[in-house]
Amino acid sequence: MTSFRRLSSCIILGGCLAVAGAICGVARGDAARVEKAGADASLPAIDLSAYKAIVAGNRGGALMVTFWATWCEPCRDEFPMIVDLAKKYGPQGLTVVGINLDDDSSVASARQFLTQAHATFANYRLKQGIDVNAFYQGVNPGWQGTMPQTVFYARDGHVARYLIGAHPPAAFEDAVRLILVK
Repeated sequence: MTSFRRLSSCIILGGCLAVAGAICGVARGDAARVEKAGADASLPAIDLSAYKAIVAGNRGGALMVTFWATWCEPCRDEFPMIVDLAKKYGPQGLTVVGINLDDDSSVASARQFLTQAHATFANYRLKQGIDVNAFYQGVNPGWQGTMPQTVFYARDGHVARYLIGAHPPAAFEDAVRLILVK
């Protein structure tokens, strides 16, 4: 192998390992990494396998995943409440993750929204070009893409509850308390 090929292979492998490490760091519930990911609003793109890695890596902890978009008015309306829940229940073991479903042309708007909302939890965006329906079904077989959607994972990794569409704050509080206890 030529030294150019070796160098190219090392650079590519290093990049892949860095991406995998970042996903696994958040998946493990690394609080400092999660907070930084939310604070800088970098919005890395994920697909279903990366989503499943985040969920699997959080096994043992309570996980709330919210799916949102800047064009979704109910999503924008409930987001401040989700930010408050993350702050209120984070010290008790709740990890919150956001998945943005805007298309790539709206990434700047999504980043601006996260900054204005003072989101301190990790946020990702759906990778463009994937089978969106397969993603929805992989996340929740009962989900057809209606937003907002929030999925609550118990400490053993199973879906304890999900909320599709707009719901009052009490529904979120009940679901969070449920996954913190289990």
